[in-house]
Amino acid sequence: MPLSRRKVVLTGGSGGIGRRVGKLLIDRGASLVTVSRSVDGNAGARHFSADLSSPEGLKSAVAFARDEEPDVLINLAGVQYLGPVEQQSDADVEATYAINLVAPALLCQAVLPAMKRKRSGQLVNVGSILGSIALAYFVTYSSSKAGLRSLSEALRRELAGTGITVTYIAPRAVRTGLITRKLAEYADLTGMAIDEPDSIASRIVDVIERGSEEVYFGSAERLFVKVNGVMPRLIDFFLAKNDRKASALFSPRDRSSGGAAS
Repeated sequence: MPLSRRKVVLTGGSGGIGRRVGKLLIDRGASLVTVSRSVDGNAGARHFSADLSSPEGLKSAVAFARDEEPDVLINLAGVQYLGPVEQQSDADVEATYAINLVAPALLCQAVLPAMKRKRSGQLVNVGSILGSIALAYFVTYSSSKAGLRSLSEALRRELAGTGITVTYIAPRAVRTGLITRKLAEYADLTGMAIDEPDSIASRIVDVIERGSEEVYFGSAERLFVKVNGVMPRLIDFFLAKNDRKASALFSPRDRSSGGAAS
């Protein structure tokens, strides 16, 4: 599915991965429109400023995407919280689900009528390995990304035969602004892999161009996803040691926030 001359709407275009994805899309000939809170987007792209965590911002972004009638919608914007769930503020909980799940659902809904009329189009939801392997201390992030994975799967089934492709991409952790000091400590303690953003951005665009349906990054992670699907208690056993290690990061003496946005 060549990207040349295709209109693409990309959320999270000002983030660490989004900037790189946007540049690659432009390099491959796409007509790019980015949606994010920041007005600092890619050169060569149009930009629409909206805060997807607020009802007003989300409403404006949905109306904008509907009017654009894109050939490809890429839901890349995301936020993450690391820490005990009871320490996450109510506002942060709401923002996590709004940006990671509600916004993609409403944006997909908004662009579908035009795609159905044209009998072509692609919905791309960028999730996470943690949407399939839910980790302790990533409760709202894991559950919101699990919802995004299910949204993609259900849409794929509903849109069968319409000419519309639904792509779900699940990267591992990526070295961007989402890697806070606390998350870097967590990765050191648990052995969590952190990928470089240039390679991940390139792989994301390659997956989109191929029109793949569901792709998980990381060979060990792909295996864990499969095992977790049939034997989740076995994965509980393997993760328990890391969970005990990680608990030390959230002692009463060290409760700094692990929140970040892309």
